[in-house]
Amino acid sequence: MQLTFWGAARTVTGSKHLLELDSGHRLLLDCGLFQGRRAEADHLNRHFGFDPASIDAVLLSHAHIDHSGLLPKLWQDGFRGRIYATHATYDLCSLMLLDSAYIQEKDIHFVNKLRRKRGEPPVRPLYTVDDAEGVLEHFVGVSYRQPFSPVPGVEVVYRDAGHILGSASMVLTIREGSRTLRLGFTGDVGNPGRPILRDPQPMDACDVLIAESTYGGKTHDPPDRAREALAEVITRTSKRGGKVIIPAFAVGRTQEIVYALDRLWNEDRLPDIPVYVDSPLAVNATSVYIAHPECYDRELRHVLMQDDTPFGFDRLTYIRDAEKSKQLNGMRVPMVIISASGMCEAGRILHHLRNNIEDPRNTVMIVGYCADHTLGKRIVERRPEVRIFGQPHPLRAEVVVMNSYSAHADEPGMLHFLNQMDRRDLRQVFLVHGAPERQEAMKAALEGAGYPRVTIPEHGETVRL
Repeated sequence: MQLTFWGAARTVTGSKHLLELDSGHRLLLDCGLFQGRRAEADHLNRHFGFDPASIDAVLLSHAHIDHSGLLPKLWQDGFRGRIYATHATYDLCSLMLLDSAYIQEKDIHFVNKLRRKRGEPPVRPLYTVDDAEGVLEHFVGVSYRQPFSPVPGVEVVYRDAGHILGSASMVLTIREGSRTLRLGFTGDVGNPGRPILRDPQPMDACDVLIAESTYGGKTHDPPDRAREALAEVITRTSKRGGKVIIPAFAVGRTQEIVYALDRLWNEDRLPDIPVYVDSPLAVNATSVYIAHPECYDRELRHVLMQDDTPFGFDRLTYIRDAEKSKQLNGMRVPMVIISASGMCEAGRILHHLRNNIEDPRNTVMIVGYCADHTLGKRIVERRPEVRIFGQPHPLRAEVVVMNSYSAHADEPGMLHFLNQMDRRDLRQVFLVHGAPERQEAMKAALEGAGYPRVTIPEHGETVRL
């Protein structure tokens, strides 16, 4: 059998790993969207490197777009197999893939208006709502810790990765003739100690492991500091008459921020200003979170005994309507606006940044990972000027970066997670999903801890297992 790394290889986004068995069956681990430089990302997203129609099944680790966002394109190009995901991941993908397709169509409409003015030919969206609806018919919901067989000779077990609702690590037990090989894939591993979700559950033993490396060489701020810092930033910005703009992934990060604000409000530690969640997807995703209490940790279960609405409080408003979203930019009073996307690459957050980033009274709070070459990364770097919708804007707003809200384990967290696994038969580790410098740091850490043959594969590299 052989494994080819078609995504998240020496980069963070676009998770996509092709497993080809000697029997001829082909499995795809994740099918994520590349994010970064527009031209490069568009090329990678339109060209898989393999025939989608030849894929028998997709094993999906979780719903984030950089892991699931190319599934409609896979279907558009001929895939008709099954997609195995936890029940919560399926529910989230039912929202996120349709939302992604809608954004693809809307953004391309805007781009083509500009191209027409320049006398340039129109371009096609990466995929459409019809493609998203088509691929959703191929999902199969599975439970944690319950073995299933996507193709003959392969048994898979998902375990809770603690990253977002429904996220999973997986171990594939592959039997070919007299040989058995166990292939592990961490997916994205959660940051332990965060609210709402359980901590990552240990993986079963494996012979070969594909592991994420997003925060190699990094240590997050303590999670108990996060709420304190959030209250401080909002209070400080409010006193100077500004807005706090929080780019946040609609799934996971938004719910965590809202939950923290709910706790702060109940403790009377927030100024009396309005808070808006301006994202139809986030509104719908919060409903999915409410529908899956089986994923909650003990803390939230305890909170629910006293507060039956942990994702809502008196000053919080969820916004679906586009006109109401536009009205926020005309309001010159203190407020908090939470909007997607987390890397500031699409969605309503772009309009809020365009209208508020030049005012020094305002604060842009970055609460998640931003890949290289994204607008979010340029804001993290505090560049004097950033481009939004192709137009330059001076960055005068205060920028606050809070890595304690990260949904990814840092280097110590990853080592703790991996050290819980029985390593006696582990003979090879492949590092994916990380910037090159972070991967090198994680490689050094794993080698220092005694892990054998730690490799950082190139995009398109094929290895025999």
